[in-house]
Amino acid sequence: MGSVSPYPFSIRLARRKGDGIISAVMKIGILSDTHDNLEAVRKACDLFAAEGIPLLLHCGDVCGPAVVEALDGFTVYFAQGNRERIVPLRKAVDDRQEGRLALLHTLTLDNRSIALLHGDSGDTLRRLIASGIYDYVIYGHTHRHRDQRRGRTRVINPGALGGMRWEPPSVCTLDLETDEVRFYIIP
Repeated sequence: MGSVSPYPFSIRLARRKGDGIISAVMKIGILSDTHDNLEAVRKACDLFAAEGIPLLLHCGDVCGPAVVEALDGFTVYFAQGNRERIVPLRKAVDDRQEGRLALLHTLTLDNRSIALLHGDSGDTLRRLIASGIYDYVIYGHTHRHRDQRRGRTRVINPGALGGMRWEPPSVCTLDLETDEVRFYIIP
């Protein structure tokens, strides 16, 4: 963990240990399918830092440990994707991000329930959306951005930062106070 974050903030999140409940976060950054594209990851980090965002949700297909290192300075929850080099990635996440790598994260952020996953299991994704128990289901995998409501659940995909893309590289932010989602093209 010896590196120094290039980002101008150091925010400690209020957290009750072990229960996935985090408070004092208004705005979060969402990225996915980085596929080791470090240049795009660094540009996205600069955008998130400029917005004052301390917490990121990565929807999977990180691929390797260099991306985890590039995200130093942020608190990140990683969904495990279908293209991960799992052993080195798990070690990097364990060392730098307190082991926050899982097939599915269920979180409560500012009293909003969130399911975070990669989305390569269409059945799991559809069940989570249809369950109606989450305020947000956030996923990646398709490399296409999405922002839709299904009943009470808002379904968000930030698009892809790396790999083969159907659309320009993108990320998004979610303001938990206003429910506003903003998509950003990363040049």
